[in-house]
Amino acid sequence: MVVYRCYAVAKTHLIGCLAAPEAIYQKHSPAQQGEISTPSQYKEVSMSPKRETQKSAKSTTAINKKFKGFTDEERAAIKERAQELKASANKDKVDGESAVLAKIAAMKEPDRAMAKRLHAIIEASAPALSPRLWYGMPAYAKDGKVVCFFQGAQKFRTRYATLGFSDKANLDEGAMWPTAFALKELTDTEEARITALVKKAVS
Repeated sequence: MVVYRCYAVAKTHLIGCLAAPEAIYQKHSPAQQGEISTPSQYKEVSMSPKRETQKSAKSTTAINKKFKGFTDEERAAIKERAQELKASANKDKVDGESAVLAKIAAMKEPDRAMAKRLHAIIEASAPALSPRLWYGMPAYAKDGKVVCFFQGAQKFRTRYATLGFSDKANLDEGAMWPTAFALKELTDTEEARITALVKKAVS
C-alpha cells in the first residue's frame, strides 16, 4: 500500500514520499510502523503488468462477444442498396416499376399478396409517386426522394410486415406522429386508412 499511495498523490508531495516512506506508512497504518525494514516490502504491493494485460484482453474479448454484427438479411439489404446507388451513379436507365414488380413477384406469401395490393393502392392514391427499389424493398419516391416503402415480414424475419414513411412524408401531427405501421393483413378498413395516409404524405 505504501508504494501505491505514494504514486497516487500530487507531484509536489512525491519527493517527500520517497524520502520518508516510514512517515507515510505511519500516517496510513500506525499499527504496523515497526514492520518496515527493507525496500522489498514495497515491491510486494506493486501491480503485475502481466495481470493487467490479461485483464484488458479478457475485457476486450467480452465486448467482442456481445457485438454479433449484422445479420445475413441486413448484409443482403446493404448490398442491394449499394447496387442501387451504383446504378444511379452510372446513370443506368432503370425501369423503377418493373424492378418493383419483379421484387414483389419474388416474395413469398403472404408478403407478396400484401405488396401487390399496396402497390395498387399507392399508385391510385398518389400518381405523383414513382416506384423504385430502396434497400431491395418496394418504395415510392417524389422528386427522387423516398416517401414511403413496404418492408415484408420475411425481409428481416419480423413477425409482421411494415408500411413505412420517410421524413419527406407530410404526416406531421403536433409534436409527435407515427411514421411506421405494422401490417398483419389488409381489409377494407386498413386499405382506407392507407389511402388517406398516402394522400396526406404527398399533400
